[in-house]
Amino acid sequence: MPSLRSRALSVALIAAGRRRRFGSAEAVRTRVAESARRPASHLPPHSLGRVAEVSRTFVGAWPVYDVSPRGAEPAARVLYVHGGGYVGELMRPHWSLIRTLVTQARARVVVPAYILAPRGTADRTVPVAADLLSGLIASGGAGGTVLVGDSAGAGLALAAAQRLRDRTGAQPSRIVLISPWLDLSMSHPDQAAIEPDDPLLARPGLLEAGRLYAGNLAADDPRVSPLHGSFAGLAPLTVFTGTRDLLTTDSRELLRRARADGAEVEYHEEPGLPHVYPLLPLPEGRAARDRIVELIRATASET
Repeated sequence: MPSLRSRALSVALIAAGRRRRFGSAEAVRTRVAESARRPASHLPPHSLGRVAEVSRTFVGAWPVYDVSPRGAEPAARVLYVHGGGYVGELMRPHWSLIRTLVTQARARVVVPAYILAPRGTADRTVPVAADLLSGLIASGGAGGTVLVGDSAGAGLALAAAQRLRDRTGAQPSRIVLISPWLDLSMSHPDQAAIEPDDPLLARPGLLEAGRLYAGNLAADDPRVSPLHGSFAGLAPLTVFTGTRDLLTTDSRELLRRARADGAEVEYHEEPGLPHVYPLLPLPEGRAARDRIVELIRATASET
């Protein structure tokens, strides 16, 4: 049974019309056009600088933030890939999770502000993300490397891990996927029944955002929809999803296909919880964040 706070938040999100952002293809095109005229900021909040050392470099055209514990050696490394339907920038909930990983897991967190669709398409974006992951793994030092992504960022993270496996065989210590968007065709038959209860997402807008990100690639190309790629040889996976999430079908399919390919999967599906609940100020979100911190700490102690 979901907590009272989580039920109240879902009601509030519906009342606030949050789902309208993805309510239609036109809504997404309008959002993309507005972002082109007035790009949203991806800068970290000033308060992060009080607990972390924050720097920024560029990898090609991508701003990449490096966030490390202030006054302490990192115990592990994290590549964090943010969500937003491939059309939205880093937001405060993303930075809040990053702060938790830095302060509680004592991780160095590398955060790419990747180029958004339609300028950033899968054929261009996935190789750069794979290069970032490869470089972080190769940097060595204390602790392991954990790949974390939420929503669209989880899809990009998984596609990058698959590409790196195919290219060199290298993998991070663990892959953590939060409400992953893994099949941009939005064609799973169970989604129609889930959609009315989702307070954040709707299929028409996600289809358009997915089309913009796919560019010239087909929707079932693994670079676009990594659910269609192989899971053999990947690092152990941890997945978080909720039953009020339109994309929970992707997580269920991942579980089935990954286990069929012999991959190790730790799976958390919480009843009544919305999309990206581990990023939200909920008791269940706190428990999920605690588990992610545990996984990163365990990776550090194993290395």
